[in-house]
Amino acid sequence: MMSAWAPASVSDIEIDVATIRAAHERIRPHILRTPVLSSPALDAAVGAQLFFKCENLQRVSAFKARGACNAVLSLSAAEAKQGVVTHSSGNHGAALAWAARSRGIPAWIVMPSNAAKVKLDAVRGFGGTIRFCEPTVAAREAACAAVEAETKATLVHPYNDWSVIAGQGTAALELLEDEPELDAVITPVGGGGLLSGTAIAAKGLRPSIKVYGAEPAGADDAYRSLRAGHIIPQTDPHTIADGLRSSLGEKTFAVLSSRVDRVETASEEAIVRAMRLLWDKLKMIVEPSSAVPLAMLLERKISLDKLRVGVILSGGNVDLDRLPWQT
Repeated sequence: MMSAWAPASVSDIEIDVATIRAAHERIRPHILRTPVLSSPALDAAVGAQLFFKCENLQRVSAFKARGACNAVLSLSAAEAKQGVVTHSSGNHGAALAWAARSRGIPAWIVMPSNAAKVKLDAVRGFGGTIRFCEPTVAAREAACAAVEAETKATLVHPYNDWSVIAGQGTAALELLEDEPELDAVITPVGGGGLLSGTAIAAKGLRPSIKVYGAEPAGADDAYRSLRAGHIIPQTDPHTIADGLRSSLGEKTFAVLSSRVDRVETASEEAIVRAMRLLWDKLKMIVEPSSAVPLAMLLERKISLDKLRVGVILSGGNVDLDRLPWQT
């Protein structure tokens, strides 16, 4: 194991790179193969060669389309008939509503009362039925359980689900097909689904590759949990990166403990700076969560000098009337 912390107690990881390849074949007709872009200016800013996998250009403008699509397409006919339910701050909810509509089944999305308007509009636009709850993990889970009991819908968890994790791993699969000589890959980490899928895919293809996670300093449960050797729940996150306010699940914690080399944090100031740099230098509209890996690199939390580094830009759903650099 390459991690600096103790392994998780849950060691029976149920998927591997073959599972992720199968997921890719399943969802390929429905998703976009997003481009990989680079910027000499951003390379110079961090001292490494960066290759950005632009999942902000994915269906529903987020990598979440991959996991949701794989989960929905993996349901039996009987399961699908009852529909699906989840809780989400936005991107997974929109992705599940989109995937459910594509299969012609209903989707119920539990969302916090402070969810961004752009993400509420996206869920509604894809035909999802929203149920609001208080902005806490406990409230989200309780509301989701109530909808499950009422509708008999299948829960598609935003990240603590092997089908979802396998779908998210397809982004790294494509990235390494396009850039097979990468030395490292970095993703944001909230609940850990993207980072888990990325780690399984990347380590399965290239065991020597380094896999890193980046999260806001104001929502650093993964950073603290992995060093403690057990899950420390996210209780009071304070960050502009609203997609990264979730706690790890036992499945994602198991993967991160055994397959991720390190998780580091980024300040709010660095996140805003990184977001603006991505808009300016890469000409990519990204949301704050997408900017966290670059923010961590700008603060030099990990030394990657002169290495080839893949960065997954997780999404581009942002309220254009409330940009963080506007006064």
